[in-house]
Amino acid sequence: MANTILSSGVRNNLLTLQQTTAQQGVLQNRLATGKRVNSAIDNPVNYFTALNLNDRGGQLKGLLDGISNGIQTITAASKGIDSITKLVGSLQSTIKQAQNEAAANRPTVAGTLALGNQAEAIATNSTIKDVALNKLVQGTAAAATAGTPGNAGLAAASSTIRLTAATPTATTFDIAITATTTVRDLVEGINKSGIATASVGNDGKLSIVGTGSDALSVDVGTGVGAAFAASATNAAESALLVGTADVSAAVQVGSSAARTSLVQQFNDLRDQIDALAKDAGFNGINLLGGDRLSITLNEKTGSNKNKIDVQGDLLSSASLGISKANNLQTSIAGEFSLQNDNDLNKAADALTNSLASLRATSSSLGSKLAVVQTRQDFTKELINTLTTGADNLVAADPNEEGASLLALNTRQQLSQTALSLANQADQGVLRLFQ
Repeated sequence: MANTILSSGVRNNLLTLQQTTAQQGVLQNRLATGKRVNSAIDNPVNYFTALNLNDRGGQLKGLLDGISNGIQTITAASKGIDSITKLVGSLQSTIKQAQNEAAANRPTVAGTLALGNQAEAIATNSTIKDVALNKLVQGTAAAATAGTPGNAGLAAASSTIRLTAATPTATTFDIAITATTTVRDLVEGINKSGIATASVGNDGKLSIVGTGSDALSVDVGTGVGAAFAASATNAAESALLVGTADVSAAVQVGSSAARTSLVQQFNDLRDQIDALAKDAGFNGINLLGGDRLSITLNEKTGSNKNKIDVQGDLLSSASLGISKANNLQTSIAGEFSLQNDNDLNKAADALTNSLASLRATSSSLGSKLAVVQTRQDFTKELINTLTTGADNLVAADPNEEGASLLALNTRQQLSQTALSLANQADQGVLRLFQ
């Protein structure tokens, strides 16, 4: 088949039309993909640079999930500490309530011997209580008269009355007795001891009550401090003041019903600390159970890899120094007595220390959380920067591409018109030979 000969005008217009159509295809592809660089052929530098930027952004997006899980793990532990702190506060309230319920938990030497009577009150024109308070302690027993205060009858050889509170280390207080010491002086001395308080009732009977919940004893003898020696008739002479059989033997405390009712309450709250600490995990990691959390912060490897490690603490009532409460009069291994004042004071101190420990742990977790949250925000912003940078290299401007396509469509129409005119011109030449 012979080749068709085209005139120069037709050929030029046809070539222009083909170029326009090709450019339209490129613009239509840009508008369809939203990119002006779709392959290395379009612009190899921009294409591969954008590819690297998008690849790094994708890797960082993958790290965001791990960072987010890490934040939730730390937050769960922090919330757990907040709740445990509230439980410790409730334990403190329980201890304070027990400390306030002490009236029935004091060793009491209840007087049964009246140091004064109605006849003495009439003779001295005073009350039975005043008769008892004004009597001398040391000397031959004698009733009060209008001219004499009377005498309680403590042996002249006994010059010291000792109070002893049974603590882990016994606490003693000595009161010196002389020939001029009155029962009033004795009461004032006991009240200064810090171990016990004393009073004389309207019936003339002396009562001694311990200031703590430790057992209390009263001894009579000579000497003070290390030189104290109980008298041979110690039991009888100490009983002489109050009328009981033997107050030299330690008077034990009673059990407070109110404190007894708080034992189970305290232990239940303590158990909840352990249970709550075990439930403070997230996604299989519990920072209050001693687990370790590792959060990767960048996409690099080896020495360039950046990560943050959060080592959890094994948090429990035992690790916080909170012992179990019992209803005994003294503490035993791993338990403290809720009936004993000294144990209650130690328990209150232990709870205060527990709160300090919880605050320190919470502060440490808060610091780690702030770092991870900052890195999360930075990573999000970096991903946005990388994506924007990649788009700047390859993204198409729809307004510009649309305007260019519209211009090409107009150019195509003009080219088609020009091609038609060129054909008509060729046909006019042929008509000359008809």
